Amino acid sequence: MSTPLPDFRSPEFLLGHIRHTLSFYEGRALDASGGFFHFFKDDGTVYDRRTRHLVSSTRFVFNHAMAWRRFRRPQDQAAARHGLAFVQQAHATPQGGHAWQIDWDGQRATVQDGTQHCYGQAFVLLAHAHALMAGIEEARAGLAATFERMEQRFWEPANGLYADEATPDWQLSAYRGQNANMHGCEAMMAAHEATGEARYLQRALQLAESVTQRLAGLADGLVWEHYRHGPQGDWQVDWDYNRHDRSNIFRPWGFQTGHLTEWTKLLLQLQARLPEDQRPAWLLPTAQRFFDTAVRHGWDAQHGGLVYGFAPGGEVCDADKYFWVQAESLAAAALLAVRTGDDAYWQWYDRLWAYSWAHMIDHRHGAWFRIRTPDNRPYSDEKSPAGKTDYHTMGACWDVLRGLGA
Repeated sequence: MSTPLPDFRSPEFLLGHIRHTLSFYEGRALDASGGFFHFFKDDGTVYDRRTRHLVSSTRFVFNHAMAWRRFRRPQDQAAARHGLAFVQQAHATPQGGHAWQIDWDGQRATVQDGTQHCYGQAFVLLAHAHALMAGIEEARAGLAATFERMEQRFWEPANGLYADEATPDWQLSAYRGQNANMHGCEAMMAAHEATGEARYLQRALQLAESVTQRLAGLADGLVWEHYRHGPQGDWQVDWDYNRHDRSNIFRPWGFQTGHLTEWTKLLLQLQARLPEDQRPAWLLPTAQRFFDTAVRHGWDAQHGGLVYGFAPGGEVCDADKYFWVQAESLAAAALLAVRTGDDAYWQWYDRLWAYSWAHMIDHRHGAWFRIRTPDNRPYSDEKSPAGKTDYHTMGACWDVLRGLGA
């Protein structure tokens, strides 16, 4: 007989799963000399002790800050403080901002990639906001400074969007992307929660409208990833950027199934955070349309799970199964179910959890596997390379818990 599935909608299950995921990193991720290790095999073995990526460095702060707020274990607050100090010191560059990737020898950092990414700054902002909410008061000044840096270096008022990347001395490239703005929206809501300052909530709304209404209007009503900075300073859809490069984890080609559902989640969270008389009418219908389209084109009826991406015509362009796509999508389904009362969304929630339970979660060692083939086989034994940290998976559980009021 097969083992019965857990009650995925139960707060007790969600909290238990967070603890199980945290346990994978417990005792092996924190580097006493500074920050955290970023590269883990399936069994937790660290396979690169020196390379540090800004995305992992900041996401570990989020993980421990959220854990402290719920479980109140002193070691989680200490780990969040430890991680934030590493972001502020080891990743900091003389020109201001934060290096994308560094080599850490236990005493000093050597820059391996000094590119200034707005995506990275969004996570620096997110880390500071969550550290502040975890009682780490020294995060307050860094939160404000990060917002001001994003304003000064990346903000384009005429477009209501952030530019994407710059050289170490802040020369902007012509590339523009939605991903940095999506995570900017997420970070702005966290900054608003941490400080109560209205400017962060207004910026979150502005970003959401610019991406999911105006830019989506250029791409069949959906969120395309890549744009060019046009001669008039406007954003123009770049339909061919990275079309033949499947290796780029931050800038993939195609409509991203998980980004559509991640926007679903963010739009519903934004709606809940805005005062009732300031909620635009487009928030809920856009959230539903993004989710419905993502699962219609992205669900693999043969092998289960949501694929990574689909082409403008709707055909699958990358059938691999990524952990974060499933996690963000189940969170979006739960929030839609709570918001609309439509049981079909709960069915999607249960379906996504059941798939992930069978194929994406390591029940022996903890945490989620990063990627599976289209038919759910492993590519390697690298469970958590730089950039992962299970911020998406634990974050999805926290989002569902909040949506349930638990």
